[in-house]
Amino acid sequence: MLTPSAIKAHARELGFDLCGIAPATGMPELSRIHEWIARGQHGEMRYLERSADVRADVTRFLPGARSVIVTATNYYTGTEPAPAPPATVARYARGQDYHLVLAERLEALLAWMRASVAEPFDAAVFVDKHWVQERVVAAYAGLGWIGKHSLLINADIGSWLLLGGIATTLPLTPDVLVGDQCGACTLCLDACPTGAIVAERDVDARKCISYLTIEKDGALTDAEASAAGTHVFGCDICQEVCPWNLAPVTSSDSVWQARGGRDAPDPAALWQRPDDRLHDFVAGSALTHAPMAQLRRNLATVIGANGDAVAIAALERPGGGVKNAAFSADAPAVRDAVAWARRRR
Repeated sequence: MLTPSAIKAHARELGFDLCGIAPATGMPELSRIHEWIARGQHGEMRYLERSADVRADVTRFLPGARSVIVTATNYYTGTEPAPAPPATVARYARGQDYHLVLAERLEALLAWMRASVAEPFDAAVFVDKHWVQERVVAAYAGLGWIGKHSLLINADIGSWLLLGGIATTLPLTPDVLVGDQCGACTLCLDACPTGAIVAERDVDARKCISYLTIEKDGALTDAEASAAGTHVFGCDICQEVCPWNLAPVTSSDSVWQARGGRDAPDPAALWQRPDDRLHDFVAGSALTHAPMAQLRRNLATVIGANGDAVAIAALERPGGGVKNAAFSADAPAVRDAVAWARRRR
């Protein structure tokens, strides 16, 4: 018999730190996505408009779903390099691409489940890019509570968690909800440099540094470029200040260890790489989900934010100054970012 305890045990064997079971229905928080989109807080993420109805109801993601197996994986690998680097990449993007890693592990879990029972059942794996609101479902799976920064917090591990799961037609006993343990703390709201956390558990993506550096296409306004600061890709500020992350559990899993210098990138050196070698910096990581021109735009923005005259001078030589080596630097948004950086000299 396929029991929740057996599923959780095998999930741990596959590298997941947490695993819980949520019901596929009875999660009213899922429908709040419609209100969020109606307020325009999703910005240019039109795919959220297209998928909102599915995200609001797991049974639309998998017709007939009765249970959701949710996993959480700790990706925290240690303290930041000292001294602080001139640019930062969000921790989740420093190792291997979590979309691929988690999907492979979830498919292995699902294959084991199918081999463990005689009767057929339907199931569908989801990892971030799929149309499931993982944080809400994870909370209903008893893996933690949604913090005021809108991320899932687990009392034992903190919030450095990658979520994924399997929706299934199997009837599995759900886990118990965990109560909110944020209390009166507002450190994440206070620390957000752009005021993107407009209220508890209410993030206006249009102001979020992660949105500006990853999701927003085209040129950044002067205000947005200033807000993005030294962030090449994503932002961890609200998690870094969270008291539940004061003594985070460190993962030794090799897939999350920083590689390619992504824990301490040198924006000027990266800018002077030709496009093919700049691709080496992002290869195999979640950074590949941003177009090359967008990465160039972000690098120019970081260089301008640092105000280093030598680095700003390097903007004159994209791709090391080799003709046709850095076509991405010709994109209008990149040229705008370079012009902004020059004005900061």
